[in-house]
Amino acid sequence: MNIMSDSYQAKVNNQEEFSITTESISALDIIEISKNNFHILQHKQPFKASILKGDVNFKIYTVLVNNNKYEVQLKDNLDILIDEMGFSLGKTKKVNEIKAPMPGLILDILVVKGQEVKEDETLLILEAMKMENSIASPRNGVIKTIGIKKGDAVDKGELLIEFEA
Repeated sequence: MNIMSDSYQAKVNNQEEFSITTESISALDIIEISKNNFHILQHKQPFKASILKGDVNFKIYTVLVNNNKYEVQLKDNLDILIDEMGFSLGKTKKVNEIKAPMPGLILDILVVKGQEVKEDETLLILEAMKMENSIASPRNGVIKTIGIKKGDAVDKGELLIEFEA
């Protein structure tokens, strides 16, 4: 298996699965109409698509295609290999801090210091690459520190939130 492949597994609405390659994506005629809104032409058939929500940690996106809402989870070959080996982030490592996955702007912080949070609970919203990304908690825990505030510009790798050990 080539781990650095340009293909992805997509799972739509937690049911239908299929493969996507970067070649098949680049073959589409895509025009960005406005922020997170696109016009797509595939085999002479038009589609109107919008990205409503994105979670970069778990690679889950909510999209609207021709007024139909879909939740799409993407996995690259490395994600698939990790799943096949029986590893998961929660089982192999206790995550004590959340760092910015990419440079961006903090749009909202949904937690406070000392708050108890559950795994997958949204902690903050990071705008990056013209898209709002929900940053979710990788585990159950208590917020120890919040190193940013609403409106801050952050760099990739910058400490955002720290959990109590």
